[in-house]
Amino acid sequence: MKILLTGKNGQVGFELARALAPLAEIIAVGHAECDLAKPAAIRRLIAQVKPQIIVNPAAYTAVDKAEAEPDLAQAINGDAPGILGEEAKRLGALVVHYSTDYVFDGRKNGCYSEDDAPDPLNVYGQTKLAGERALIASGARHLIFRVSWVFGAHGANFAKTMLRLAAERDSLKVVADQFGAPTSAALIADVTAQILGQYIRACRPASADFAYGLYHLVAAGRTSWHEYAQEVVRWARAAGQPLRLRPEDVQAITTADYPLPAARPANSCLDTTKLRETFGLVLPDWREGLHHVLAQIIPT
Repeated sequence: MKILLTGKNGQVGFELARALAPLAEIIAVGHAECDLAKPAAIRRLIAQVKPQIIVNPAAYTAVDKAEAEPDLAQAINGDAPGILGEEAKRLGALVVHYSTDYVFDGRKNGCYSEDDAPDPLNVYGQTKLAGERALIASGARHLIFRVSWVFGAHGANFAKTMLRLAAERDSLKVVADQFGAPTSAALIADVTAQILGQYIRACRPASADFAYGLYHLVAAGRTSWHEYAQEVVRWARAAGQPLRLRPEDVQAITTADYPLPAARPANSCLDTTKLRETFGLVLPDWREGLHHVLAQIIPT
């Protein structure tokens, strides 16, 4: 069995290469090997590899920059998943694709379920929603995982930025009125591997009976960016990191105090009941993943 993995240099792609390795032969590609903005390159690669599973964490993830580059964001986030789906359908392959909490407007009280109507606030969310719909419309067997606030030991992310700023500054202002679940790339990859393991065992040959579809995949718990930043500083100081900043030096501000080109949803909380019950999984609290990553990136 062959798994074609895109975005090998990204946070999630890096962890997927590790987590999926015991399941099958992994053909991992990055932008240099396949530019997802170019449909012909996608089709050519799939024709060459002939995978049984395509796993697509690659995306245009620059949320604010997407406001100025909607066509490029649409090509990568919105169009490429549909092309992957078309080629996968020809091969009878499965497509695993990753979407985002930003498909929602954040106005709901409580966690969003898979049945809630999307209403993205920004170009990034709009293009990711377009990608979900294009993959579904392709008719390919698919698993779509919506994730949120992704961080990892590999690549740039909020946790690493907070660590750097905490070493440089005596105070810091962080938004406190946006809520979600920071989710480690390792958790996303490990859950994907668990589910694909179930798929491989159940679907040789490929079967229409597997629980294909759309799922929310985030860590348990809920926090704000402000509380998230404080937890990074608190844990790092306890681990002996020489930081200038203390948790109480992280000041809470509102979204209005920190305007950005792209609007963000105030509520990014996703309900994972469907994923957990369908596949028999337990999702750990977001702090567990954070502490694990911090232990990897903080020098000992």
